[in-house]
Amino acid sequence: MKGEKKSLLQDLIENSGGCVVTDGGFATHLETLGASINDPLWSAICLIKQPHLIKQVHLEYLKAGADILVTSSYQATIPGFLSKGLSIEEGEALLQRSVKLAVEARDSFGTSAKRNHGNEYRKALVAASIGSYGAYLADGSEYRGLYGPDVNLKKLKDFHRRRLQVLVEAGPDLLAFETIPNKLEAQALVELLEEINVQIPSWICFTSVDGENAPSGESFEACLEVINKCNKVEAVGINCAPPHFMENLISKFKQLTKKAIVVYPNSGEVWDGIAKKWLPSKCFHDDDFGFHATRWRDLGAKIIGGCCRTTPSTIQIISNALRENI
Repeated sequence: MKGEKKSLLQDLIENSGGCVVTDGGFATHLETLGASINDPLWSAICLIKQPHLIKQVHLEYLKAGADILVTSSYQATIPGFLSKGLSIEEGEALLQRSVKLAVEARDSFGTSAKRNHGNEYRKALVAASIGSYGAYLADGSEYRGLYGPDVNLKKLKDFHRRRLQVLVEAGPDLLAFETIPNKLEAQALVELLEEINVQIPSWICFTSVDGENAPSGESFEACLEVINKCNKVEAVGINCAPPHFMENLISKFKQLTKKAIVVYPNSGEVWDGIAKKWLPSKCFHDDDFGFHATRWRDLGAKIIGGCCRTTPSTIQIISNALRENI
C-alpha cells in the first residue's frame, strides 16, 4: 500500500536490482570443513560441538556473494536437544546461538568489506531457519508429505511454537520456513505467525518430488491459498528439489501468488539410501547454475540460492551471473 514502510527484505531486493542471492548447502560445506554430522540433529550438532565451523561456513558464503545467510537451526529443535540429554534452557540457548553466530559472521564480514570497499557493501540479512516437522523426525517424511493420522493442526502448532518464539527473540532479520511438505503444516505456520504477532518478514518454502505438486500430492494452488492471506509471509517458493524442476515451478507460482518467489534447489544429485552415498547428477552440473539462475530470475524469482550439495562455489557462480546480467 502507498506510504507503507518496506521491510528489510523488500529493501534488499529493490536495492539489489530486483533479485538477491541466498546461501547454499549448509551441512554440505560443514562436512567439507571436517564436521561429522551423522546424527539425528544433522548440522545442528555443530551448535553443540563445533560452533566455530558454523561461523566459518557463514563467512565463506558471504565471500561467495550471498545477500542472505540462513542459520544452522534447520534441524535444531527443543525435543531434539532434549533427546541428547540437554535441558529446555540449554536447547533454547543453542537456538539463540544459531542466530548469534550468523549475525556475528555478517557483522565481522561487513566491517571488513566497508573497510576495503567503502559504501559498495550491502549488509546481508540473517534468516532464521525453521525446518519442517518431517526434518525433526529425520526419516525423510518431508519428502513423503504425509505425517499420518496422529499429526493434526494442533500438534504441528505445538511443535513449532516455542522454537519460533525463541528464534524471533534472538533477533534475526527474517524467518525461513523450509522443506514444508503439505498444506496442513503451511496453515500451522501461518496461524502461529498471526497468533504470536511476529513482526519480521518470513518466507515459506515447499519442496517437490514430481516438479508439479507438494510431496503430499496436494496442488500448490491449495497450499498457497492459505499463505496468500497472510501479510506476514512475504515470499514463497521451493527448496531442496532438483534444479530442473525450477522453471516450471516458478511459472506456476507466478500465476498463484503476488508474493516474492524464492528458489534454492539442491545440486541435482540423488541420495542412494542403500549405498549411503550421493549419486552424480546426470543432467545438471555446478557450472549450469549461472545460466539457469538468470533464467529463474527472468521468469520471476526474486531470491535465488542453493540447498543440499551446493557449495560456496555454486553461490559464487550464481552471484556472478546475476550481477553480470542486471
